[in-house]
Amino acid sequence: MKQFTVTGAEQSAFLTWFTSGLKELFSSKGYRYTEDPNDDLQLVFNVVNEERPRPFRRKAQATFVVSIMESSQDRDNHFEAAYPNLVRSLSNHFVYIVHTNEGTIVSFVTPEQGFYQIRYDGENATDFFEQIYERLEPVASAQLIIDNDFLADLDERLWNGNEKTKKMYLSGKKLDEMNLLPAPFPLHKYLTDRDMRQLRRLYGIGGLSYGNLSSRNDDKGFWMSASGVNKANMKVVGQDILYIKGYNDEKRSMEVSIPPTVSPRRASVDAIEHWMIYKEHPQVGAIVHIHAWMDDVKATEINYPCGTIQLAETVADLVRKAEDPSRAVIGLKNHGLTITGRSLDDIFERIEGHVIPQVPMGF
Repeated sequence: MKQFTVTGAEQSAFLTWFTSGLKELFSSKGYRYTEDPNDDLQLVFNVVNEERPRPFRRKAQATFVVSIMESSQDRDNHFEAAYPNLVRSLSNHFVYIVHTNEGTIVSFVTPEQGFYQIRYDGENATDFFEQIYERLEPVASAQLIIDNDFLADLDERLWNGNEKTKKMYLSGKKLDEMNLLPAPFPLHKYLTDRDMRQLRRLYGIGGLSYGNLSSRNDDKGFWMSASGVNKANMKVVGQDILYIKGYNDEKRSMEVSIPPTVSPRRASVDAIEHWMIYKEHPQVGAIVHIHAWMDDVKATEINYPCGTIQLAETVADLVRKAEDPSRAVIGLKNHGLTITGRSLDDIFERIEGHVIPQVPMGF
């Protein structure tokens, strides 16, 4: 049975009602509530203070933390107010609650910059909590595939890259010219050294950037932008651009071939998704993921976190069902697009002039 708890800062009358509702609903859906934070936890609701949002220090990757903050003032942009606190509280999901004259606005924010809202007018609490459960539970129970096995076995002829990596370098610059690379979020500005060590220990995260791109090298592997790099300036093999050799199902980790002379960065969290698509569709030669949108795209129904097997399988299924899997455009709800192509040039020729920088957000 999955276990969960509620912890954190002192609660107001509303938060007491809110967390009690969460306890009751999740308990009725098969979760077991525990008051011991040292138990084997799958889900934590962490109430944080607006002045000092203390993180819940999870002991394992599998613990999904939803931090909850009640704000004392209604700001113009709830996303901009909430996102830094998601980072400060080391959360997988952030719930930002603001009371207005028209009712209560509950905003949900994800590390991928997903954002949606529910309004509560004081009536029909059952429906209100069911809506929360329908969106949070599938996300909270998703399984991360973010571990890496680094193998210093990259063919020496590829240590300095090849024509494929040169094209990736140019494509990264193209994304920047198209204004499709949001500035990397400055983690060090918001987190202490201790918090940064915690992120590295659990997730291997040393920086947070958005979007990625990859290119099939041959039938054995593909090149992909590394985690946290500036996509507009990718040059060094093993650090900026990685050779993804495969996926080890037994270890649930990505296998990355590197030159023996470099200290590697980690693979993008979306490597498992790209691997699935390349494996199934030999005609796919490149994949680009951007935090942008296009009209009339098929999209995922649930905003699964990046790096989860559930997101990878859902996107791979939509690619499979596309009229032409080698030229598919798939929407990721509240998140962005995954675009397949026969080459990187093919992708840019199709999307240029059709991309909408703002991702539509909705419940």
